[in-house]
Amino acid sequence: MTTTEPTSRGRARIAGPGEGIGLDELALATRNHGLPLEALRYDVTPPGLHYVLTHYDIPAADPAGWRLEVTGAVGRPLRLDLDALRRRPAVTARVLLECAGNGRARLEPRPVSQPWLLEAVGNAEWTGTPLAPLLEEAGLSPDAVDVVFTGADHGIERGVEQDYARGLPLAEAMRPDVLVVWAVNGAPLPPQHGAPLRLLVPGWYGMAHVKWLTRIEVLDRPFDGFQNATAYRLKTEAHEAGVPVTRIAPRALLTPPGFPDFMTRERFLHPGLVTLTGRAWSGRAPLTGVEVSTDGGTTWTAADLAPADPAHPYAWRAWTCAWDARPGSSELVVRAADAEGPQPVEQPWNRQGMANNLVQRVPVTVLAS
Repeated sequence: MTTTEPTSRGRARIAGPGEGIGLDELALATRNHGLPLEALRYDVTPPGLHYVLTHYDIPAADPAGWRLEVTGAVGRPLRLDLDALRRRPAVTARVLLECAGNGRARLEPRPVSQPWLLEAVGNAEWTGTPLAPLLEEAGLSPDAVDVVFTGADHGIERGVEQDYARGLPLAEAMRPDVLVVWAVNGAPLPPQHGAPLRLLVPGWYGMAHVKWLTRIEVLDRPFDGFQNATAYRLKTEAHEAGVPVTRIAPRALLTPPGFPDFMTRERFLHPGLVTLTGRAWSGRAPLTGVEVSTDGGTTWTAADLAPADPAHPYAWRAWTCAWDARPGSSELVVRAADAEGPQPVEQPWNRQGMANNLVQRVPVTVLAS
């Protein structure tokens, strides 16, 4: 990593009172896209509808020449091509991914960055080989502490020139469900999802699932790179060290009912019995339930939550709730809870807009006939 002088636009900042989303944020939004909420209907998200966040550029990748190195505090460094990785035992896992900045654009004041609303999610089937046997084959040092994963994407962030790199504690990296992945939904990874190789860390926010993976380095000290020590921290003041963003907090999303207004996305529907549907998930603890309000959060009704699938513990789960829609305006609200607690109705604020699981609110108008 090298440090340069950040431009005024490249510095981290908080939007001023009443400041709208700027051209820089719109430029990010054209490169990164969220899941259309009507696509919550799919148990497995098609790759073209899955959310995408790319920090820098999508790197040019030649699969024939691609190599993955395992280095650092190991006794037997490895250098593997894709064929060597594919010959290893393969696992397919259905896993929910969510960007740590999901919901950022709804915070007030707004942290200036990728302006996610609620759609930075997806639930796909990822195929690869477990990471732990690779690390064991390389011969972990008894002093190993962290494992750093480096991608081929290169850029400058807040004045720091870097390859994108994220570290995991050794215990997390050695989990049997952490995978080095080469396929999604039965097909090779597309470029925007990390082709030809990426990391999958079930239960963690998306920043940990390093794309375009080229190097795995075992450290005998905590990793202090930019994406761990500076980015992806929960803090309210600029001078604070903060705490790291790790596992996904509980969230439920509603598939918006009826049909939308083109500009405002307000929903319209005809009166009568409506089955509200959606998905819920948590990466930090087992889900315990989903509740729905049709009056803006004044009263709540328990939804029917599909049972957990033991084969896919990190996938999202479907929920349904019946609603007798009467003519007039309503605000639909949905919240999930896990064993550690529910989604908040009022969101605690943080400077980077991370791990924001504020409840979803959907205004609807039930037509007179």
